Amino acid sequence: MTDTSPRPTTGTLRKDFHADLSASIAVFLIALPFSLGIALATGAPLQAGLVAAAVGGIVAGRLGGAPLMVSGPAAGLTVVSAELIQHYGWRTTCAVTVLAGLCQLGLAALRTARSALVVSPAIVHGMLAGVGVTIALAQLHIVLGGTPQSSALANVRGLPDQLADLHPVALGVSALTLLVLFSWPRLPGRTGQALRKVPAALAAVATATAVAAVAGLSLPRVDLPSWRSHALPELPEGPVLGIITAVLTVTLVGSVESLLSAVATDKLIVSDRGTGNRPPRTDLNRELRGQGAANIVSGALGGLPVAGGAIRSVANVKSGAVSRRSVMLHGLWVLLAAGLLVPALDLIPLASLAALVMAVGVRMVSATHLRTVTRHGEAVVYGTTIVGVVLGGVLEGVAIGIAVAVALALHRLARTRITVEQLDGGVFRVCARGQLTFLAVPRLSRVLSQIPPDARALIELDGSFMDHAAYETLQDWQDSHRAHGGSVEVTGRRTDGAHRSGAPAPRSQQRDGHQCCRPWTPWKNHCDHRTTDTHPPAGTVAPAPKRAGQLANGISAFQRDTAPHVREELARLAREGQRPSQLFLTCADSRLVTSMITASGPGDLFTVRNVGNLVPLPGAESTDDSVAAAIEYAVDVLKVDSITVCGHSGCGAMQALLSSAPGIPMTPLRRWLRHGLPSLERMASRHHAWARISGRLPADAVEQLCLTNVVQQLEHLRAHESVARRLAEGTLELHGMYFHVGEAQAYLLSEGEDFFDCRVFDTVGQSA
Repeated sequence: MTDTSPRPTTGTLRKDFHADLSASIAVFLIALPFSLGIALATGAPLQAGLVAAAVGGIVAGRLGGAPLMVSGPAAGLTVVSAELIQHYGWRTTCAVTVLAGLCQLGLAALRTARSALVVSPAIVHGMLAGVGVTIALAQLHIVLGGTPQSSALANVRGLPDQLADLHPVALGVSALTLLVLFSWPRLPGRTGQALRKVPAALAAVATATAVAAVAGLSLPRVDLPSWRSHALPELPEGPVLGIITAVLTVTLVGSVESLLSAVATDKLIVSDRGTGNRPPRTDLNRELRGQGAANIVSGALGGLPVAGGAIRSVANVKSGAVSRRSVMLHGLWVLLAAGLLVPALDLIPLASLAALVMAVGVRMVSATHLRTVTRHGEAVVYGTTIVGVVLGGVLEGVAIGIAVAVALALHRLARTRITVEQLDGGVFRVCARGQLTFLAVPRLSRVLSQIPPDARALIELDGSFMDHAAYETLQDWQDSHRAHGGSVEVTGRRTDGAHRSGAPAPRSQQRDGHQCCRPWTPWKNHCDHRTTDTHPPAGTVAPAPKRAGQLANGISAFQRDTAPHVREELARLAREGQRPSQLFLTCADSRLVTSMITASGPGDLFTVRNVGNLVPLPGAESTDDSVAAAIEYAVDVLKVDSITVCGHSGCGAMQALLSSAPGIPMTPLRRWLRHGLPSLERMASRHHAWARISGRLPADAVEQLCLTNVVQQLEHLRAHESVARRLAEGTLELHGMYFHVGEAQAYLLSEGEDFFDCRVFDTVGQSA
């Protein structure tokens, strides 16, 4: 259940408008020089950058699904646009932009926006880094006073001649631009703090322009021709296959860059703000529609292709924007500047714009991205994508990156380590780490053949998949080994992996009458069922299972398999301390695994568990201060954004409440369950509507009480002083959650008009 906040007052609306107005001016001051620089880098008319910026702000800002993301001419499309202009001319490039916009509308209608996120981040970051390298190499020639060549290789080969023929004036203006650009954010003192409110990009270009104008320097400057001569699109001319490829390239690159920027903007908003002033989360399909509409309008008006941009979006969020008004107002300011500030824009040296764009290109090769892909073992994909983009182009580079990523995935799938060792007592242990596919069958057979026929064998399968070929090989060897007097015990993570490929469960499992649990996470190793054919001699009693051994095995598996992957993240949390986003209060029932049902990890949840997920009222009889202390610590010290009370089906505490009878001796458990009596009273009251679960009534009285208890404990939460204060401030949300154990289905409670309805969540986390 989400706490409902009051409607905004007139004062709040006025405050929000002022915030949007201030943010729009900040973004405009960044977008103006940036748009001119992108147009210069592509070889398009400089007005085309202004058209794209205005259309991106007004059209994409109004129709898009990411309220605070700013769209316009994007650095990621620079190389693509430059190649199109070189091959087909500017007017045909405009037509390609229109067609790409239509393709984006079609993809949005098919609701394929999330499919763009399937592309490996290593490929996306490699593509952007390759584009950055290409941009930097081209703009370096203008910085040095020359003219860029047609390709990155040509620009590299032409550098020696360009360095031998330097233009000191252009180089000096470019150096001044870069000096101001990089030093502006580091200006010290109160004066520096005041000056830093002006964007560094604007300050750098303005300083270089002022120096060039005052000194009377002779160098190429911005030349905005009359809007009357502005070129508009024409019907595409050229090979049909080439035009189709161009349209698909603009569609692919623009869509992926925009959607990834939208996701990144959402993450920035979550990390930068509390719950009180966050806009709605991004609707990716709507965003794709907005980008398509913006590209159609931009291309039709003679503008560059439009895409979402990270630099302007970050500035918008950091400047305090609260709605899409800031994005639309920024587009309006660009439109006004294009008509009223032409004389001032004509004073800007091209070398200054080139230096600005070159700096943007260098920053696109992110050291953070490089460390991330290296940590995940995808540096090869990242590097080959960069090389492919620089040497062949964006589409070719992405295709090479995808091919390398697929090859790497196949290599990892086929890479299985199989070892054998002899333990004390003549036991041979075979360890198979990785996925057991037909590619691993020769190694598996070779290792199994080393075990003597009458020996006791322990097979540890540490993987999540086994195909039919590997299953048959292992099963045939087990049958043969037992026939020769040996014994086999199969254990480890994989106990039913063959079932995933459609193979039946091993016959030994069928004989034992059970199948072990399949892993639900990479580190799960809790199942104590063992597939074994070892029977005690006749007339003897089998020993009881050693639970301590099960615990030790689990710890050993964690240290061996999981600790290496989480050690770096846990070390960071140890250094920085915990900063969970929510307090999660749930039952102590062993079937509720909070990390599993919330897909959370270390540092995400501050968890409190007790019998019946109860929240004692402040000052109540037999109050347990441990729950209140946890609430106070989470709300006042950790500053969590939300509190979730999670109940579940088949709760033993609720069953005990329903079956309680007077006269039974008071025990610690019964004293604790007295905090659940208000839930019983609420369920019996005629003044409260019954909770429904996904539009239906509860299956029985126990389920009704489980749901009612969640609602009642949320009421108890509001009685705590720290919670009430944060709710009044609008910085805290309350949620009710119900987990149906038998269905493995989570439900989120939301307040309706006269009852509480549970919104069911499907496998992709969308509410039905």
